[in-house]
Amino acid sequence: MSRIILSTLASIALTAGTAQAQETCGGIVESATWIGGSEAESDQTIAESHNEIVALVLGGNTHVSRFNLSATSDVRIEAAGRGNGDPVIDVFNSAGEIVASDDDSGGNGAARVEMGLPSGTYCVALRGYDATPMSALVRVGLQTHEALTEGALSAAPTPSAEEACSSPSPYPQLGETVSASASETPAYGLTLSEPTAISIVATNESADPSIRLLDSNGTELGANDDFDGLNSRLDVTAPLAAGDYCITMEALSDTSLPINLTVDVYDPEAALAALYDRGEAAPPMDGSVPITDLGLLATRARQDIQLGENASWYTIEIPQAGVVLIEAVAPAGKGDPWLVMFDDFGRQIVQNDDHESSLNAMITARVQAGVYVIGVKDVGDGSTGLARLLFERFVPAQ
Repeated sequence: MSRIILSTLASIALTAGTAQAQETCGGIVESATWIGGSEAESDQTIAESHNEIVALVLGGNTHVSRFNLSATSDVRIEAAGRGNGDPVIDVFNSAGEIVASDDDSGGNGAARVEMGLPSGTYCVALRGYDATPMSALVRVGLQTHEALTEGALSAAPTPSAEEACSSPSPYPQLGETVSASASETPAYGLTLSEPTAISIVATNESADPSIRLLDSNGTELGANDDFDGLNSRLDVTAPLAAGDYCITMEALSDTSLPINLTVDVYDPEAALAALYDRGEAAPPMDGSVPITDLGLLATRARQDIQLGENASWYTIEIPQAGVVLIEAVAPAGKGDPWLVMFDDFGRQIVQNDDHESSLNAMITARVQAGVYVIGVKDVGDGSTGLARLLFERFVPAQ
């Protein structure tokens, strides 16, 4: 029987070692959870079976668990995400040095490391590939113990780009959408009748698509895995010459799920608008994008807003140098707000998704006098709801 421990430390951020930090894997973390529940039970060399822990990772944080080896042992370390989670693991030794890292070797998006390790204490740092909240099952055991994941080598082999492009499925006209699983259609043949800049979009987060564009000689012209969540997008902004091209498709999570693929003429205005919607760039303050002016921030202000999948934009004016704190709180946890702050030139100052152990967002920044642009959106499951923005300004003591 395996031991399954539900971690009460939902997420522990990796931090630089300090004089106050415990000597946990060289002081790279302030604390970590014994994967067996205690130091003695976490000795995998003598354990009768593997140990497991259910880890919750919020936003861009990292969950850290640790285990012991009382003698040199051949171990297997795995992490399998629940739902759409795409886990990545880093293994540290007692000196804080990385001895192994992995993303997808477990197959279907799971992480897996198999290696021989000398006696000592080790830390397993778990994070999400795209920094979105997720839960995952982490398992540590000997290679003779039962495996959690199927392993990439035991999964169905993925054809090489050359093999996939040897007989691609023809893509219809630009602007049309096709849908097929990566196992059914690993490649599409695209023919351009004239020089054209294009955008390639592949969507289905449950499948986690990854795309590549090759020319008729098999030369890779571009590739993308995660652009918007786990969906993929490749923008070729310089016109491609007329001729034949191949688009290969992989599914990093589930090769049997349909993936929607759209190839269209690249639209720079639409690409900019998408950046503004995602909050990745500050919109221009020329009226082309709706921006709510909240005016001069004296000391404290609040604003109730409607959260949506696309960013809503606000400006505040800071009269003198100091520190600004901005919070976005979803009442009763009905929402997952995300915040970003830019200066009036469009330079990003700070961004936050999940503050501490909540889904609410908070940013703090040292600012000079001027106008600042704030974006807020919901990054949860697509639902929308109300949120309250709090703005506070602090000035240096005189």
